[in-house]
Amino acid sequence: MARPVKKRKISCNPASYYFKPRGISLSGLDEIELAHDELEAIRLADLNGLFQEDAAVKMLVSRATFGRIIIRARQKIADAIINGKAIRISENLPQSIKDISKQTCSNCGSRSVVGLRKNKCNKCLSSTKE
Repeated sequence: MARPVKKRKISCNPASYYFKPRGISLSGLDEIELAHDELEAIRLADLNGLFQEDAAVKMLVSRATFGRIIIRARQKIADAIINGKAIRISENLPQSIKDISKQTCSNCGSRSVVGLRKNKCNKCLSSTKE
């Protein structure tokens, strides 16, 4: 049995979820689906110019996992461009990815953004330092 997919932080919300070659009707096109984690990897590595190590930290995955994601994404995009296929960006995020951005604080019970240390939100952490 395969290991469960590790939760990944995804911050990319694309302006468009579909791209197709110009001049070809949609009914005659093959389609490639680009997953949200693949799009995030492309954004971090190619658009923002981050090294794989830094991008992996931002996505909360290992550098090796990031490397596999970026290779898969680049292969899909190259296939679409060279072979004239449409690219559809997945609109549905898995529940595990949706839930990663907020966690419950063990001190006050509030839902807080990722970055909880010792299961406490930033507000509780700053009040204990004073």
